[in-house]
Amino acid sequence: MLRDITLGQYYPVPSPVHRLDPRVKILLTFAFIVGVFFVGSPLGYVPIALYILFASHLAGLPLKMMLRSIKPLRILLIFTFVLNLFFGSGETQIFKLGFIRVTQEGLLNAVHFSLRLIFLVMGSSIMTLTTPPVTLTDGLESLVSPLKVVKFPAHEMAMMMTIALRFIPTLAEEADKIMKAQTARGADFSSGNLRQRAKSLIPLLVPLFVSAFRRAGDLAMAMESRCYRGGEGRTRLHILKAGRRDLVAVLSMVLLYAVVLVMARYV
Repeated sequence: MLRDITLGQYYPVPSPVHRLDPRVKILLTFAFIVGVFFVGSPLGYVPIALYILFASHLAGLPLKMMLRSIKPLRILLIFTFVLNLFFGSGETQIFKLGFIRVTQEGLLNAVHFSLRLIFLVMGSSIMTLTTPPVTLTDGLESLVSPLKVVKFPAHEMAMMMTIALRFIPTLAEEADKIMKAQTARGADFSSGNLRQRAKSLIPLLVPLFVSAFRRAGDLAMAMESRCYRGGEGRTRLHILKAGRRDLVAVLSMVLLYAVVLVMARYV
């Protein structure tokens, strides 16, 4: 399951989505997340799904990779679905067994909130899979740079967010190696009740935290040895410039918003 975490990974292929301005991709991702919350029914997710499929195809991302991004959330998805299905309010009853009561409204809400979570993760994954961490840092810093007038550390904030995002797949890979090593030594992470499984994670968490602190120390030492002193006076190797393809991407998001709002009102 740890290898299924795609958040923070970069998939290097030549595509129009990869060549988009990182600032535009960040803003479009934020707009997409907001747009998902405007969907009022499960049917309203049809244009959202089509947009995700078109964007992932245009970016050269395999469908298997996009589906793998939601695999680590399967327990949360099941919990969300079951909670809304059996404990949601509604009047149109489908069946009742003891205290368990399933209604049509509860079923629709269960599908609705599960799809919302799926598309939120998939939409965010497209941005991280198509944007290198350094480019993402430049885009974030450029977007928050107007806040420098109030002494906001734009460069440091962008750098910390990007490093944290980049460390997600690194720590997941490290945790997978430690888990395999502990399993080879006789550790059991899959049997027993919930309390026993949580207790069995201690041999995994301790070396993982030690490894994380060691990597953080190595990164800080590497940055200091390269005379890193923050964003003051730094220059850019690549100047960010929005082009025609960025305008097309923005127009596609406007079209998606129009379709979603129309369906939310009339469907």
